Amino acid sequence: VAKYGDRIAVGIDARNGIVEQNGWTESSNVNYLELAEKMEDFGVKHIIFTDISRDGTETGPNLDMLDKLNRGVSCRIIASGGIANIKDIANLKDLGLYAAISGKALYTGMLDLGSAVKLCGA
Repeated sequence: VAKYGDRIAVGIDARNGIVEQNGWTESSNVNYLELAEKMEDFGVKHIIFTDISRDGTETGPNLDMLDKLNRGVSCRIIASGGIANIKDIANLKDLGLYAAISGKALYTGMLDLGSAVKLCGA
């Protein structure tokens, strides 16, 4: 982290607030906020957070967990999991998150990339 700093992004994948590991097959018994705080202490600047209960479901991101994470650490938060449409992008923008990752919604056409980019002013 000391050498590469801003070029490192740590992924935190959680279900019900608990970090999952080994391809989401094992619970770590570690709270996602606790892990984020440890990563911040190590000097990590970017966290990719996935609520795995929503990944690929197009049911909307877990705004409550993302808001708590964004308020809990100074790292730049990249949201992943559940993003379904432009309203979800607007909600993430309103939380002040750094970025978002969308897969299935783009693939299925539920989310228009051009509209999302325009909304975010990029």
